[in-house]
Amino acid sequence: QVQLVESGGGLVQPGGSLRLSCAASGCSLDRYEISWFRQVPGKEREGFSCIGATDVRAIDADSVQGRFNIARDNAKNTVYLQTNNLELEDPDVYYCATDGADYCTGAFSWELGAVDYWGEGTLVTVSP
Repeated sequence: QVQLVESGGGLVQPGGSLRLSCAASGCSLDRYEISWFRQVPGKEREGFSCIGATDVRAIDADSVQGRFNIARDNAKNTVYLQTNNLELEDPDVYYCATDGADYCTGAFSWELGAVDYWGEGTLVTVSP
């Protein structure tokens, strides 16, 4: 079974940056799309980005306002999320996930109902 593990979260000041990682096992990640979600405690997880097996990528500009970037390193079986200019209002838990497909189709890929496999999340705390 596909397993996804997020890492790279931590404490960061407003305006700072972190690179989050999503490492896969049980599969070759170059055959899967990966989506990123984030969540405020008590609210629904919000998908905002995906990257396909062919490196096609999509980011919801309304959610992250051009501050984030997604990339993959197939040799390391890992997808990265670069978070920049983090704000106090940003959700603090980040998840990676896949719907089991090899393609990234924007919101169709990061729809909650489409997800087959989830990581357990990594915490990003923005504090002065």
